[in-house]
Amino acid sequence: MNKETGPVGRFAPTPSGRMHLGNALCSLIAWLSVRQAGGRMILRIEDLDTERSNFTFSREIEQELCWLGLDWDEGGTDADGHRYCQSHRTAIYDVYFEKLREKGLLYPCFCSRAELHAASAPHRSDGRFIYEGRCRNLTPEQIEEKSRVRLPAWRVRVPDREIRFVDLHYGEYVENLVQDCGDFVVRRADGVYAYQLAVSVDDARMGVTEVVRGNDLLSSSPRQIWLHELFGFPVPRYGHIPLLLAPDGRRLSKRDGDIDIETLSTKFTPEEIVGMLAFSSGMIEKYEPVKAQELIETFSWEKIRREDVCLPQMIFER
Repeated sequence: MNKETGPVGRFAPTPSGRMHLGNALCSLIAWLSVRQAGGRMILRIEDLDTERSNFTFSREIEQELCWLGLDWDEGGTDADGHRYCQSHRTAIYDVYFEKLREKGLLYPCFCSRAELHAASAPHRSDGRFIYEGRCRNLTPEQIEEKSRVRLPAWRVRVPDREIRFVDLHYGEYVENLVQDCGDFVVRRADGVYAYQLAVSVDDARMGVTEVVRGNDLLSSSPRQIWLHELFGFPVPRYGHIPLLLAPDGRRLSKRDGDIDIETLSTKFTPEEIVGMLAFSSGMIEKYEPVKAQELIETFSWEKIRREDVCLPQMIFER
């Protein structure tokens, strides 16, 4: 299979901090899945929230991907006038926001975060909150009155419909958009477009056919599939992977400065890091230093662990 007919994957880092090992594992698996099939990789910078994002981090993440041996075929901070940076794509999102408005699917939401949590119960065991629709049927007069007090976010009305897909790793997954999701935000009150709309539009417009990310985003897929279908886009394949955890079971976070690649690069070689990621996730049977390129031939989704993975203590002690 050549790069013209193979899958198109993507790296999609958020430059709110240095890349940590969880980001590196996701990038490695996305890269291996596409490279084994002879496909192409895109690097998209998901810097929608300009207050949290930093251009310096974008450049450093690119350097760290290269240090790990993970290359890409298009995109990045220097490509085509920054067209692969979400902060430069607002006009594109505007077009699809208006398409939702034309379909009568948008409405303003004036609920504060505290009000949303007070009015909703956590769904299942994952702590998600389902929007109850308290602003769904406001009258024009009510909207005008509330607008004098605060700017609204904008939600999209979802249908009472099941969305099913087969995840590359976890198999069949199904959600009812009304019962398991609820009307979701597509543009925040500050005018920043929300993740669900932006990534759906970007994946489609950039020709992405395979999306690999952490299993904490598994529940986002039905919303994005629905948006793809609504806009007439082809639906990509989704593959979700286990999360990397600290030895105490805590999730890694950029905000906590956990195990970032810059720090680790002073203590480990790229091959040692890739070997640890490959062993921890189940791609190789014993720990040994290995180049990312050497894993392409033997890569299989079947080998990857389904449960979240605790990192070895040696990473923290060396």
